[in-house]
Amino acid sequence: MGIPHGPLSKMYLVDTVNGDDDNTGTNWQSPLKTLAEAEDRCVGDRHDTVLWIPGDTQDSVAATIAWDKDHTHLIGLGAPFPGIGQRCRIASTVAAPALTISGRGGIFKNFQVQNSYAGASGGVLVSGSYNYFEGVYFNGMNNASSANKATSYCLSVTGAENYFKKCTIGSVQLAMSSTNAPLLISNGANTFEECRIQHYSETAGNFLVSLPAGTGGLSLVFFDRCVFFNQTVNWASGSDDVFNIAQTGSHYILLRDEVMIGATSWADVVTHVYHTTAAPATGGGIAIAVNA
Repeated sequence: MGIPHGPLSKMYLVDTVNGDDDNTGTNWQSPLKTLAEAEDRCVGDRHDTVLWIPGDTQDSVAATIAWDKDHTHLIGLGAPFPGIGQRCRIASTVAAPALTISGRGGIFKNFQVQNSYAGASGGVLVSGSYNYFEGVYFNGMNNASSANKATSYCLSVTGAENYFKKCTIGSVQLAMSSTNAPLLISNGANTFEECRIQHYSETAGNFLVSLPAGTGGLSLVFFDRCVFFNQTVNWASGSDDVFNIAQTGSHYILLRDEVMIGATSWADVVTHVYHTTAAPATGGGIAIAVNA
């Protein structure tokens, strides 16, 4: 699985269907039941790994799971869907993020996080740096009330130099009418490869990605072969812009081989948005309709 292993490394197994938090968690016959218990047993900087066995029962949490240990990894063992539909699932109904990752150097693969709190809430907050995510589905705002709160989000990245590969960020199930965005980025040098950033909005002031106000600068934020998809009913008018850029410090948004659907422009401020398509930054795309 490509997980680092050292002389002191341990592996803990989680099975939300058959596990028990009184078990040892160190063999297939004695798995733990919750991720929170497994994370508590890990030791930072030792490359401990939590292996999550998929099942029909999600890990329903009543408080945020705080993944705060450096070089500590979480791997879902279900089918490797590209960032959506995993059977390893965290489900939360609390206002705080369902999962916070403040540790550094972790590897996270093949699981889903959703928050169904009926109010302003978040899915996952990544404040740590140098983490790697693959096949993770970030789904906050999984409630009609939350979807219409300006401060709700699915993924907020405040750490630097994280890498997201084949992840899905956002949901197309609930209409959003507030000025929120599924993805918030407040720090630089983060990369998104072959990710899908999505939501459902027919409100002009709604965005897919937001760079909140700040003067510290974000350096380079790189989107490599990503899809930015805004769902509408019967192809109604959707969002005006993919990006809401309130950041006033130095920032560079690089888009390579990108696809934009359901929005009319790349950003409300296009000065430092760069992409590889032949059209200007405010338009986008070299493809034409098949019936043109």
